Amino acid sequence: MSGDDQVLAQRLRMHVERLAGEIGERNVFGLEALQRAAAYIENEWSTLGYHPERQEYDVSGIRCANIIATRPGSSRRGEILLIGAHYDSVIGSPGANDNASGVAALLEVSRMFRALDPALTVRFVAFVNEEPPFFRTGKQGSMVYAQAARGRGDDIRLMASFETIGCYSGEPGSQSYPPMFGFFYPDRGNFIGIVSDFRSRVAVQRLAQAFRAQSDFPLQTVSTFRFIPGVAWSDHHSFWRQGYSAVMVTDTAFYRYQYYHSAADTPDKLAYPELAQVTLGLFKAFARLSQEGVG
Repeated sequence: MSGDDQVLAQRLRMHVERLAGEIGERNVFGLEALQRAAAYIENEWSTLGYHPERQEYDVSGIRCANIIATRPGSSRRGEILLIGAHYDSVIGSPGANDNASGVAALLEVSRMFRALDPALTVRFVAFVNEEPPFFRTGKQGSMVYAQAARGRGDDIRLMASFETIGCYSGEPGSQSYPPMFGFFYPDRGNFIGIVSDFRSRVAVQRLAQAFRAQSDFPLQTVSTFRFIPGVAWSDHHSFWRQGYSAVMVTDTAFYRYQYYHSAADTPDKLAYPELAQVTLGLFKAFARLSQEGVG
């Protein structure tokens, strides 16, 4: 690893250890931890020079919030590239990979975007309440956001959800799949995946093209049926329901990560050098899309 890559890996580890180590399990059933996580994200964005906003709403009398930071575009300001990750964790888990890894990458991509003057507006959103019992309900943070965005008429050209992106292994047999998929994809869990439904396949192709032009990190893509287990299991699904193009960036979660949704999903389980390579590749890909557009 280069010196810059090592620094990035250290910063990613710092975020994960703060969220999943120091704060730990964070959801509305442990409200203080959830609020501390939100405050941490807000503080990081404020330190970077952003002006974070809160989109607040009530869940059974509990005030919850999506946290939003925006890098305004120049020549195509009305077009939005939205990058998101959920900051809550499932009940009983500190959520290092699911999803402190995604939040860490979100924060570091936003850090690197400070040096750019994008043509499109780039919006970073840390979503609350992705995990059960809120997933696919009106109380899911991304659902609240996507509905409001559609109501405002936001021109979101692509939404990308960072979901469980910190596990990598070169061992044979370390990767599994839904039935039949294993015939077409590698059996080693050493790649990052970009996943969508059929309607968003052009966005997958465009993002994959931009990633491969900037990074040699292994990448696999699939555009398939929403009913395949795992394909719709993140915040991108909320944007599909509002008619937006949306993708999930993932290490494939439970198809690879044995500590998924468990108390053992702790910061020591993540592969930070690989996570750093993925994060840098994603930044460069989104930086390109923020200038050229999605399609």
